[in-house]
Amino acid sequence: MTSDTDDRRSGDEAGTDPETNARDRVVADGGRDGADRNDDGRNDAADADDADVLSDEEAEELLQEIERKRSLSGFAALFVSIVGIAFSLYQMWLAARGFTFEVDLPLLGEVGVGQLQLLQINAVHVAFALVLAFVLFPPTDGSGAVARRLGRVVPATRARFGADSPVTRGATAVRGGVRWAAVDGDRNRVTPADLVCVVLSVATAQYMVTEWSEIQQLRVLGLAAGRSVAEYLGPFGVLAEAVSAVGIPLADVSYPFFLGAVGVLLVLEATRRALGLYLMLIVASFIVYARYGYFIAPDTPVIGVLSITEGSWANIIQNLWYNTENGVFGIPVTVSVQFIYIFILFGAFLEMSGAGQWFIDLAYAATGTRRGGPAKASILASGFMGMISGSSIANTVTTGAFTIPLMKKSGYRPEFAGAVEASASSGGQILPPVMGAAAFLMIEFIGVPFSDIIIAATIPAIVFFFGVWVMVHLEAVRTDIGGLDRSEVVDLGAHLRIGWFYLLPIGLLLFYLLVERLTVARSAWFTLVAIMALVAFVAAYGPRTRVPLVGAIVVLAAAQVASYLLTGVGALAAATGGAEAAMGPVEAVFAAGGDLGTIVVLVSLAFLLVRPRIDAPLLDLDAAVDDTTERVAQSVGRPALARLNAVRYGVFVGKSMDSGARTATEVVVAVAAAGIIPGVVSATGLGPNLTALIRTTAGGSLVLLLVFTAVASIILGMGMPTTVTYIILVSLLGPAIAQSSDIPLLAAHLFILYFGVIADITPPVAVAAYAASGIAKSDPFQTGVQAFSLSLNKAIVPFAFALTPGILLLRGSGESARVLTFADVTDVAYFLPEVVIPVAGVFLGVVALGVTVIGFLYRTVGAGERALYAVAALLLMAPMLLLNAVTDVLGVVGILTNLGEPLVLDVGMRAAGGVLFAFLAFRNRRGADEKPNPTAATTSD
Repeated sequence: MTSDTDDRRSGDEAGTDPETNARDRVVADGGRDGADRNDDGRNDAADADDADVLSDEEAEELLQEIERKRSLSGFAALFVSIVGIAFSLYQMWLAARGFTFEVDLPLLGEVGVGQLQLLQINAVHVAFALVLAFVLFPPTDGSGAVARRLGRVVPATRARFGADSPVTRGATAVRGGVRWAAVDGDRNRVTPADLVCVVLSVATAQYMVTEWSEIQQLRVLGLAAGRSVAEYLGPFGVLAEAVSAVGIPLADVSYPFFLGAVGVLLVLEATRRALGLYLMLIVASFIVYARYGYFIAPDTPVIGVLSITEGSWANIIQNLWYNTENGVFGIPVTVSVQFIYIFILFGAFLEMSGAGQWFIDLAYAATGTRRGGPAKASILASGFMGMISGSSIANTVTTGAFTIPLMKKSGYRPEFAGAVEASASSGGQILPPVMGAAAFLMIEFIGVPFSDIIIAATIPAIVFFFGVWVMVHLEAVRTDIGGLDRSEVVDLGAHLRIGWFYLLPIGLLLFYLLVERLTVARSAWFTLVAIMALVAFVAAYGPRTRVPLVGAIVVLAAAQVASYLLTGVGALAAATGGAEAAMGPVEAVFAAGGDLGTIVVLVSLAFLLVRPRIDAPLLDLDAAVDDTTERVAQSVGRPALARLNAVRYGVFVGKSMDSGARTATEVVVAVAAAGIIPGVVSATGLGPNLTALIRTTAGGSLVLLLVFTAVASIILGMGMPTTVTYIILVSLLGPAIAQSSDIPLLAAHLFILYFGVIADITPPVAVAAYAASGIAKSDPFQTGVQAFSLSLNKAIVPFAFALTPGILLLRGSGESARVLTFADVTDVAYFLPEVVIPVAGVFLGVVALGVTVIGFLYRTVGAGERALYAVAALLLMAPMLLLNAVTDVLGVVGILTNLGEPLVLDVGMRAAGGVLFAFLAFRNRRGADEKPNPTAATTSD
C-alpha cells in the first residue's frame, strides 16, 4: 500500500550486494542489443544509458532527496527503529485485541493498563507519528528561502560594522546558536529543536492517557476549567513562573488549552517538514479563518456566504484537539488507526518477505519477451508493487530503478520510459484489493463495506492499466521495439513453482473481504499473521525438515481441534484449567483454523532454534532484510549469526515493523493535518454555505460541477499526498456533488480519488514523473507531459463512471446506489445496456485514445485523423459527458433542454463511436497494407 503512503527505506538502510541482488535473476544483461533492430544511432545512446543505471544506493538517495528525509546512523537510527517497532506493535495489538490493553497470563491473571477510549487511542497513534516525523525530517537544511535571507544578516553586518564589531560578533554567535539548535544541512543529525518537539509530542499523549477524568470534565466545562500550567507541572511550575516573569503569561494558562494549542502547532510543524510548506499553509489558513472569519460581512458580494460567527481560541482548540468527530483526532485519524496502518504494515511485511522482487520477476517472465516487453513488464510490476506500497513516488523510484534502464536500452526514449513508470506507478492507489489510504477513508465517509469499494474500483483500474498497455504497445510497434530474449528472463513455470506462496496473502485477503465478509481490520490482521506464518514456515522448510515440520503442525492443529471439541477452549487454555461449553465439529475446526497461523509460527521457530543451520531453498527475503541482518550480526561481533535463518526471520519481522512505521509516519501526519479542515468546516457551520456557493457557481450544471472538482483535485493535489487531497475535497465539494446530482456517493468519492492520483503526474508539480525523470535522466517537464498523456484515460474514465455507474457495477443513484447482485445480472434489459455496453465501450475507447496519444495504429495517424480518433474515444467512453454538456449549453441559450431518453442516447452515441473507430481503423489498416511501415528512424523523432 496506501498510501499516499509506501515502503520507503531510509538512507542508512540502503545498499545491497550486487552479487546477491535478487533482480539479477531476471535478465542476463538488461535487454537485447539495439543493433538487432536498427542502425539509427540509438544503440550507442542506449549503451551509454547502461553506464548510468541507478544502483540501489542511488535510488535510495533519490527517494531521500524527494522526501527530504534524514540519513541517520548510530543511536539516532536505533531510536527510530525502536520507536517504529513499538508503533507497529501498538497497532498490531489494536488489530488483534482492540482497545483493551490487558492479557490473561497463567498464574498471574489479568495484567495490563485496562481499556482506553478512542480519543486516547488516536492521541497515542498521532504522538508516535509526530515523534518519528521530528526525528526523520530536519527542521531545515539551510537551503530554504527564509534560511537564505537570514544567512545574509551576518555578512551584511560585517560589511557595515566590521569583523571586530560587537554587533558582528553578536550576530555571528546568534547565527551559530540557531544553526546548532535547528539547522541540519547534511540531514544526518538530530537537533535540539527536534528533541523539544519530541518531548512535547510525548507530553500530549501522556496527558490524554493519564488525565482522562479531567478531559471528560473539560468537555462539559470548557478548557478554562482545567488546571493551570504551573499547577500541573508541580515542582517544575517554577519554570512557567519564570516565563511569566518576562511578560509571557504562561503560568496561569489552562494546561489542557496550552497542550492543545501546542499539539496543533506540532501537527502543523510536522506537516511542514514531512509534506511541505504548501499543505501547512492551507491547513493553518483554515485555523485562522475559524478565528477571524467573522470579519467577512454577510452582505459582501460572492464571499459573503463565508461569514461565520466569532469564536474564541479556547473553543477552537477544544474542537480541533479534544474531539473524535472532527479535528486532529477526527475521522481521518480514526480510519488510520483502524484500517490504514495495518494495511501499510501488510504491505511492508509482504515486500520484506521478498514478494516485491518476485512480482517484478514475474512481470518480466510473463511479458518481457513480447514486443515492447520491458515497458509492458514495467506496467505489471508497477501495478503489483503499487498494490503493496500504495505510493506513487516510492513505487516509481523502487521499481523504476530497475525497469526504466531496461526500457531505455530496448529503444524507448528516456522521457517515454520515465513516463511509463510514473504513470503505471500512480495507478497503484486505485488498484484493488489493497489500494491507497484514501480508499479506507471512504468506509467512514460514506459508510460502505470495503468489499463494495473493491468491486466498484476493479473495472476502472483494469481499464487504466489496459490503456497504458495499449499505448506502450503502439509506441513499440511505431518505433520497432522488440522484447527481451527468452534466455534473458526466468522461466514462468519455474518461477511460479518456487514462489507461488507469495500469492497466498493476497488471495487470503480477498477471501476474508469478499467471501467471509470480515471487517477490514480483521481481514488485514489475519492476512498479516498468515504472512508471518508463511515466512516462518518457508524459513524452516528444507529437504531434511519438511516431513517432521509438516507433521508437527498437523499434530498440534489436530490437538487444538480436539481441545475445542472437548473443552470449548484451546489446548493451552485447557492445560491451565480453562473450560467453556464444548463446541461442535465444524465450529471446532473453524476455531482451530484461527489459531493455525500461531501454531505454524511457533512450530517453525522451534525447528529454527533446534536446527539453526537449516537449508531453506525457498527463503528469499528482501535484500534490505539481509543487509540489516548482516549489520546486526556485525554490531554484536558475531558475523556468523547472519547465516542463521532464526536470526534472519527475527530481523525480517523487526525490519517489516520498522519499515511500516516509517512509511506510515507521513500518512498519519497527513491525515492528522487534513482532519483540521473538516473540523473547521463543521465547527464554524461553513459547510452548508460553501455548498450553496459551489452550486451557485456551477449554475446547476453537473458537468461544470464535475469539471470544477477535477480541476480543484489536480491543483490541490500537486505535491500533496492523495489522501490529503481526498479529505479536503470531500469536505468542501462532496456535499455539493451529493446534493446537486443523482451520482452515487461511491462514484463521487472515486471521482475525487482518481483526480487526486492524477495530480502526481500532472505538470508543473508532477512529483512521480519528476522522480522517474531523475532515474531516466530525461527532461522533467517533458516526462511529466508524457506521463499525463499516457494517463489521459484516467481523466476520462472518472467522468464515464460518474455519469454511468454501471461501469462501477453499481445500480441506482445517490445514497440508494448499491453493488450489483446476481438478480441484476440476470435482468438483461438492465444489465446489457447499462453495464455490458458501457464497459465494452470504455475498453474500446481507451484503444482509440491510445491511437490519439501515440499517433499510430497500423501506420502513422495524421493530425486530422487523431482528432477523429479522439471523438470516437469520447463517444465510446463518456457519451453522457457530451450529452450533458450539450444539454447545458442548449438550456442556457433557451433552445432545447431535453434531447430524448438518456439511456437510448447513451447506447446510440456509443454505437456511433464504435462505427467511427471501426471505419478509422479499417482505413488505417488498408493504408498500412498499401504503404510500407516507416522506419523507426523516421517515426521516432
